[in-house]
Amino acid sequence: MSAASADWPRVLVQVVFPPDGDHDVLPLYVDAAVAGPTQPEDDTAPVVAWERANAAGQPVGRRGYEVPASARTSFATYHNAFPAGYWQRWTTLRSVTLRLRTHGAGSIFVYRSTAAGAVERVATRAVAGSTLTLVDLPLDRFVDGGWYWFDLVAGDQPLNLEAADWLAGNGGAAEGSPPPVSTATVGITTYNRPAYCLALLRQLAEATGPAGDLADLVDRVVVVDQGTDRIEDQEGFADVAAALGERLSLLTQPNLGGSGGFARSMLETLSASRSGHVLLLDDDVVLEPEAIRRVLAFSDHARRPTVVGGHMFSMYGRSVLHAYAETVLGWRFWWRPSPGTRHDHDLAQHNLRATPWLHRRADAAYTGWWMCLIPVAALRVLGLSLPFFIKWDDAEYGLRARAAGIPTVSLPGAAVWHVPWTDKDDAVDWQAYYHCRNRVVAALLHSPFPSGGRLVADSFAVQVKHILAQQYSAAELRLRAIEDVLSGPQHLHAQLGTRLGELAEVRRRFQDATTKPDPENFPPVRDPRPRRRDTPARRPRHLASALLSLGTATLHQLQPVSKAARDNPQRALAAADAGWWSLGRIDSALVSSTDGSGVAQYQRDQATAASLLRRSIAVHARLRREWGPQSVTYRGALPFLVSPTTWRRTLSLPAEQTEGGTGDEGLPADAVGARR
Repeated sequence: MSAASADWPRVLVQVVFPPDGDHDVLPLYVDAAVAGPTQPEDDTAPVVAWERANAAGQPVGRRGYEVPASARTSFATYHNAFPAGYWQRWTTLRSVTLRLRTHGAGSIFVYRSTAAGAVERVATRAVAGSTLTLVDLPLDRFVDGGWYWFDLVAGDQPLNLEAADWLAGNGGAAEGSPPPVSTATVGITTYNRPAYCLALLRQLAEATGPAGDLADLVDRVVVVDQGTDRIEDQEGFADVAAALGERLSLLTQPNLGGSGGFARSMLETLSASRSGHVLLLDDDVVLEPEAIRRVLAFSDHARRPTVVGGHMFSMYGRSVLHAYAETVLGWRFWWRPSPGTRHDHDLAQHNLRATPWLHRRADAAYTGWWMCLIPVAALRVLGLSLPFFIKWDDAEYGLRARAAGIPTVSLPGAAVWHVPWTDKDDAVDWQAYYHCRNRVVAALLHSPFPSGGRLVADSFAVQVKHILAQQYSAAELRLRAIEDVLSGPQHLHAQLGTRLGELAEVRRRFQDATTKPDPENFPPVRDPRPRRRDTPARRPRHLASALLSLGTATLHQLQPVSKAARDNPQRALAAADAGWWSLGRIDSALVSSTDGSGVAQYQRDQATAASLLRRSIAVHARLRREWGPQSVTYRGALPFLVSPTTWRRTLSLPAEQTEGGTGDEGLPADAVGARR
C-alpha cells in the first residue's frame, strides 16, 4: 500500500527530457518560442511581452540540459512547468520547492502565471560552479489556475542543468504529517495488439528496473490478454518478462472488451491488497514514464480519494494535445471538452506561454482510461467498471465517482501518446451499437433530467442521419442497442462475451459494412447526370442551411432509385465529405474509411430505409415513455452490475468470501434469476 521508506521532501515532479531523444516532442519539454512579444493563439487575449533570446541548447540524457554561453532557455512547457492551480485546488499542499543542481555560471529566473496567462517574475538566483539551488514557492494565489516555471541564462560559459525537481515544500501538507508514498498496480488490457503492448511493457520494465526510478512506485503490472495473437508469443517478450520479474502477471480471458479487461485489473488489485491504486493504461499508448510519479504524488496529497487522469497527445502529430479535460453535457448527455478548453492544440505552434486557456484550471467530469489512476479506497466505494465492453465505461465511472463525492482531476504534465479517435470510424462501424447503448444506460443512471433531457430526440436525429447517409448497418445496430436497453440491466453481464459476434453477423447483411482495400474492386464511378456539379455538398454550418439540406435529402428519398446507380456508384467520396448532407442527395457512392484502409459502396434502398425509420420512431417513442421506470430499475441494479462478486461470476473466477454479500443486493428478482 505504501513504500517502505521515502525521503522527504518528496519529489512531486521531475524535470525530464524525451526518453528517446525525439525532437518532434521536444517542444513539450523545452520552450522553443522565438524572442520578443508572444502572440497568443486567441487573438482576443492580451499580448504578453516577453524578453528573452531564442531557446538554445540540448538535452543531456534524461535529466540534464546544456545552455550554451550567453544563451537563455525556458522550461515553461507542458511537461516541465508546475501546474500550481491544480495542486492548490485539489491537494493539501500549501507550498512547493524548486530544486536545481547546476554547473557553470549564470542566472535562474522563476516565474508564475495567473489564470489569465499573465506572467510575473517571482525569484532570481545567481549561480556559479557546482550549485544546489532551492526556491520556496507558496501555493496561495492559484485558485483559478496558473503555473510555476523557471528559465536558465548562461554567462560567458555554458550553464549545465544536471537535475531539477519540484518538491513538496515546508514539510508538505497544510496540517499534520506528510502522507505516505503509495504504490500502484498497472492494469493493461490488450486485444491482438501484441507489438504495441510489448513496447509499453518494455517502457515499464526500463522505468522500474535498475536504471529507472519507479521501482518503489509500481509493485505489479497486470496484463489481461483477451486476443488470439498472444503477447507471450512475440519475439522479445521473454526478455521483457524477465526484466519485470515478479511484478508481471499475465492473465488470459475471453474477449470482454476494455471494460472486461479493466474490471479484471481492478479486481486483481483489490484481491492482492498490495497497492494503494490501480493505474489503467491502454495497450497501444506510448508512455511518458514520469507521468506515473506525478499522478501518484498528486493522489497521495489529494484532500480526499481522487481519480487522477492523464492527457492524450496524438500518436501522429506528437506535439498535438488531442484531449485535455473532458465533461458530459447533462441536457444532451454527450462528451465534450471541458469549458474553456479545446481538442487538438499543437504546442509546437502555440506553446504554454502563448495559450491563455492552458493557464486556467479546467475541471473534468471524467478522464479517459488511456491513462487513469483510481485509488483502492475509491474502488471499494464505487465498485468496478460497468460491463459496457467498450465506450462510456470511463465516462460513467467518472459520473459515478462524482455522485459519491470523489472528484476527477485531469492533471497537466501527465500524459500518453495515443491514436486520436478522429482517425476511427467508430460511429458507423460495429462500435455504433456500444456508442448508443452505453450512452443511454449511462444517462438512465446519471441524467438529472426527466426523460433524459434531449437525449432521446438527439438519438433519433442521429438515427435519421444514418438512414439518409445510407449507413443502414449503423442504424440497425443502434436500434438493437436501444432494444437491449429496454430489455433491462441483466443483459449487460449476460451478453458481455457474446454480443460482439452477434453484431458481426448482423453487419454482414448490409452492403455499407463491406469494406474492400482498393476502389478498383468496385464498378467504376459513373454519374448518369453529368451536368451535376463535381464537388460534394458541404456540411451545413447554420440552422437554415441544415434545414435546406434536410429538405433536399428528404425529397430525394421519395424518388425511386435509378437503375444506373444500382450498377455503378455515382460518386467517390472521401470520409470527410460522406455525411447525410451529401449522401442523402444521391443513390450510391464509394466511401473511404476514416483511417484510409479501405472503401465501401453505399447504396440507397427505399424499403430498408422505410423499415428502419418506422422501427426507429417506435423504439424511441417507447424509450421516452419508459424512461422513468427504466431509470429506477438501472439505478437499483447498479450495485449488482459493478460488484466484484458479479464480475467474478462473469469472469468464471472463484468467489471470494470476504466481500460481505452475494453481489445481488439491489438487483430486481428477475435480474438475479437471469444471472443465476
